[in-house]
Amino acid sequence: MDRKLINSLSSYDFEVPAELIAQEPPTERGASRLLVLERTTGALRHLMFTDIIDFLSPGDCLVLNRTKVIPARLHGRKETGGKVEVLFLTFPEHNAAEVEALALVKPSMAPGKNILLPGGLTARVEGKTELGETLRLSGPSLMEVLKEHGHMPLPPYIKRDKENDSRLAADRERYQTVYAKEGGSIAAPTAGLHFTDGLIDRIKAKGVTIAEVLLHVGWGTFRPVVSEDITRHVMLPEFFELTPDALQTINTACRSKRSVVAVGTTTVRALESAYVHSTPGRPDTLPDEHTALQGHTTLFIYPGYPFRIVSRFSTNLHLPHSTPLFMVSAFAGKENILLRSRY
Repeated sequence: MDRKLINSLSSYDFEVPAELIAQEPPTERGASRLLVLERTTGALRHLMFTDIIDFLSPGDCLVLNRTKVIPARLHGRKETGGKVEVLFLTFPEHNAAEVEALALVKPSMAPGKNILLPGGLTARVEGKTELGETLRLSGPSLMEVLKEHGHMPLPPYIKRDKENDSRLAADRERYQTVYAKEGGSIAAPTAGLHFTDGLIDRIKAKGVTIAEVLLHVGWGTFRPVVSEDITRHVMLPEFFELTPDALQTINTACRSKRSVVAVGTTTVRALESAYVHSTPGRPDTLPDEHTALQGHTTLFIYPGYPFRIVSRFSTNLHLPHSTPLFMVSAFAGKENILLRSRY
């Protein structure tokens, strides 16, 4: 296929039938369905998610993103009374009288205007950048307010009454992986939501090693792509980290020619970003395991990208024109992902 066509934004158009999108999770975590795509042949199989264990072999390495979602959305009001929604992108923890944070404010407000938030927190709009609005906070700790009053920042295709839906409390538990540990994300690495502790134990018992990486999901993953030539899009930075133990576990699988199986596009980004730091002359492994590897990645994966570490990965629904959709198309082939008649 012509490279220009592959990387044109309009070629990633498709309809997402609303009636096919579940608005709440199954009663039991892990009871979801699993669609398996063989990327070399395009063959499809319809299974249950727990069947994923059948696609893992002893010596393989399953890689999870241990990030934890912060209930980062607050509903407030303008001083004139109008409703305002604030999605925080950064989470300053110190308790100075005034601190600065980045957020997405809807509707947009002019600099100098105040937003009255729950718990006595006030946010003054200082300005707007490509990273979001800069807010000057005064009052109680932001993290304490979010803990008490914040809502989980669900994907736009999950519909909730923004303030009074009875499912909001349950979302705090179900929109979080069972292995989430370190807070910092504004969205869940959703491919991991289907794993249970029991399934992970079964996978370990099969001889599959588990490695955890960290990538805090930020606005960079979801910022709209506006250029018709998607290669012109610039990803905003997101923090990632691999500990020495994780590097050793993943490298052991790589050197043994075993599969490295990533759970979610965020895990893929962390692994492939880490490869950028690989020692010259040691292809298809990660850096040596002596120290933790961390930094901010702007890696943008779209068709034509040469995957170095990831052998297979699981993922969830991705919207048209989204950067995760480009990554999945790069990995499995755009024709396999977007040819609707096959589904």
